[in-house]
Amino acid sequence: MPHGVRPVASFSPTARLLIIGQAPGSKVHETGIPWDDRSGDRLREWTGLSKEQMYDPSRVALVPMGFCYPGKASGGDMPPRPECAPQWHERVLDFLPEDRLTLLVGTYAQAHYLPQTRKLSMTERVRAFHDFLPRFLPLPHPAWRSAIWMKQNPWFEAKVLPVLREAVSGHI
Repeated sequence: MPHGVRPVASFSPTARLLIIGQAPGSKVHETGIPWDDRSGDRLREWTGLSKEQMYDPSRVALVPMGFCYPGKASGGDMPPRPECAPQWHERVLDFLPEDRLTLLVGTYAQAHYLPQTRKLSMTERVRAFHDFLPRFLPLPHPAWRSAIWMKQNPWFEAKVLPVLREAVSGHI
């Protein structure tokens, strides 16, 4: 790996909320703390989680599709490394409680865990969030671009965020 191998994840056998994101960005790679960036701030805002709650592995498991920073590409970071999820996710999921809620943050997590929806856009998957509850809840990635997406899709804030916050509070 061009930036070195520094897996970034956090979980324990009692975490009933699982957040699956894409891959650590450069800041997270530096700190080693999952979601330790502006995207994490927005995700906490969406979920209603405090920093203390989000970073308590006994409550919240933070597992990316790619465990290490993949590097830069034009327009953002490279996609998660494809070998990570098949190699590690099953082992991590076997470690977690069965009655968990999994937030699928971004297209990569949704494509992997909701393969039957590959023909749908991310927006269509998020709009159909009720179809995947109580096990999964798909979300857009909370990067800076999500602010533009939210303006184009005001239903997200009105319909998804209240359900998200209630579901999260029931699993921590």
